[in-house]
Amino acid sequence: MRTRPGGDVAGPRLGRVSTEPAPELLTALDAWRDLPAAQQPSWPEGSGLDAAVDTLRSMPPLVFAGECDQLTDRLASAARGEAFVLQGGDCAETFAYATADNIRDRVKTLLQMAAVLTYGASVPVVKIGRMAGQYTKPRSSDSETRGDVTLPAYRGDMVNDFEFTPDSRRPDPQRMVRGYHASAATLNLVRAFTTGGFADLRHVHAWNRGFSANAEYARYESMARDIDKAMRFMLACGADFDAMRSVEFFASHEALLLEYERALTRIDHRTGVAYDTSGHMVWIGERTRQLDGAHLDFVSHIRNPIGVKLGPTTTGDDVMAIIDKVDAERRPGRLTFITRMGAGTIREALPPIVERVQQEGVQVTWVTDPMHGNTHTSASGYKTRDFDDVVDEVRGFFEVHADLGTIPGGMHVELTGNDVTECTGGSIRIEDADLSSRYETVCDPRLNHQQSLELAFLVAEMLAQRS
Repeated sequence: MRTRPGGDVAGPRLGRVSTEPAPELLTALDAWRDLPAAQQPSWPEGSGLDAAVDTLRSMPPLVFAGECDQLTDRLASAARGEAFVLQGGDCAETFAYATADNIRDRVKTLLQMAAVLTYGASVPVVKIGRMAGQYTKPRSSDSETRGDVTLPAYRGDMVNDFEFTPDSRRPDPQRMVRGYHASAATLNLVRAFTTGGFADLRHVHAWNRGFSANAEYARYESMARDIDKAMRFMLACGADFDAMRSVEFFASHEALLLEYERALTRIDHRTGVAYDTSGHMVWIGERTRQLDGAHLDFVSHIRNPIGVKLGPTTTGDDVMAIIDKVDAERRPGRLTFITRMGAGTIREALPPIVERVQQEGVQVTWVTDPMHGNTHTSASGYKTRDFDDVVDEVRGFFEVHADLGTIPGGMHVELTGNDVTECTGGSIRIEDADLSSRYETVCDPRLNHQQSLELAFLVAEMLAQRS
């Protein structure tokens, strides 16, 4: 993120000629309202939906058009093999979790992982946080039953509350406004961290402070000493380190709650095109990517880089239809396919769709999500993922692209900077019996800090082989 974005979205500025939006664009941006929209909450009558949407429409943008364009360029570089995407963060952000310490630790974890990948594989890393907007989640059922009580399902803090009471589970549109403010506060702190010197590579050791000492901590410290040595050599040679004081860091989330995304869509006065200013990149999930559905239609009319999740049943015809709808101009960096196949399936399910895109001569960015296809319920009843399965899916992703001569462009993971016990395995084994000690997620299990670093070291080795 940059404090002085390359383009301004919405709002007057002296000395600038405003480009009025074309009426047909405004019509297109609302065409989704006449289409089937999956995974939307049932807002109670009289809940104040119109008032909440009007408030959001009057708010300043959270991100800017020039920043979104910049991310599009970076994703195009990853599609060509000139960079690697690291996208990570919480499964579902919560308002209570949006504290300075938690935000800092997530950013530090991603910066550490990026440093490991860059140093281990000599490749630039595009850093994208799964944060500042990930306040909604798709659910397998509209309701949840505990004993004799059935209530609306928890759909994320931007819709209702996790507590299992009638008042908490009642969808409240004002929570969208609260979500906007929580996202703004998160982005403000992230910008401060990434542009104010905190992310300076010369402070690479400081990113380890506050984390529990463990094997991956020591391995990272060893690498940090090597970075220090290299930087001292470069300094002695007269290298200029001003460019290392800050890093590019982008925000992303699933564009699930369409009223929120539409309310934060603005027209870029440079070009007259629309951007969803809720985040630099938004993605459409496996459950909402229906070709005739509202979600794909909406994102087809905004200029942001778009991600689309692909599960193991995806066909070549599916991906080409998505490309034709979302990336009709065939703009490099516009479309990222985030594959979530499962460790036991990826080597068979991924090749046909990659081959089809390759045969059609279309450039997309291929990113692996090794989390969602490897979720299961443990013997003790916890929703979990095994670290070995996560690693195996990433390895299968690299193997498929190596066999086809295509580019494995990035990795999308659910993680936290905290020492939670939600995913089993890793170098310090977390067993099923350990899950209850610090199981804190309100939705899906996340890699903890140590597991995230361990994954980064393993992926750096895979990347080095690709190079």
